[in-house]
Amino acid sequence: MIGRLAGRVLETTEEEALIDVGGVGWVVRCGARTLSRLPAAGEAVALRVETQWSESAGPRLYGFLDADERATFVLLQSVQGVGPKAALAVLDVLPPAALAEAVAREDKAQVGRASGVGPKLAQRILVELKGKPIGSASFSAAGVAAAPAPGPAPVSAAGEAVAALMGLGVAEMQARRLVDQAAAALGPDAAVSDLVRAGLKEMGR
Repeated sequence: MIGRLAGRVLETTEEEALIDVGGVGWVVRCGARTLSRLPAAGEAVALRVETQWSESAGPRLYGFLDADERATFVLLQSVQGVGPKAALAVLDVLPPAALAEAVAREDKAQVGRASGVGPKLAQRILVELKGKPIGSASFSAAGVAAAPAPGPAPVSAAGEAVAALMGLGVAEMQARRLVDQAAAALGPDAAVSDLVRAGLKEMGR
């Protein structure tokens, strides 16, 4: 399963982005807010990806600019009646922190602003997400942000590059070797996308 893509933006439509990773174009479904924040065509980008499968459409990739949005997209679909389209619509109007606040305040009107989310579904989202962690911070009933729980140590650029190559089907040992070679050539401050591109180039892709 692919969890992250690092490459360059080839083009975007109203619902999707085409991302070039080592010469392979990946079609990634994104929300309108994410698409509006993508860099221009030809520029580097890294997307967190949620891979889903359906019998009718096969595999489909959903892309996000940060891990919080991807996790919230998955969480929203745990609510009965919320599919990928509705989850993206909610995130278009309420980023994770704003959604957490709306749930804490039981603000059905805010959730109901999402396209295709009626009052009944908005109420169900509030009920089923109440008390669940949304994003990096949760909110009390008074709407005051609670301190986020301590997270794991930040992942290094090399570690992220290894994960990205593994997501593209490269074996872990080979991915680590390719990234080590790329880091030695590019220096300690190399970006994740540069390490991935160098690794793929070494493989001859």
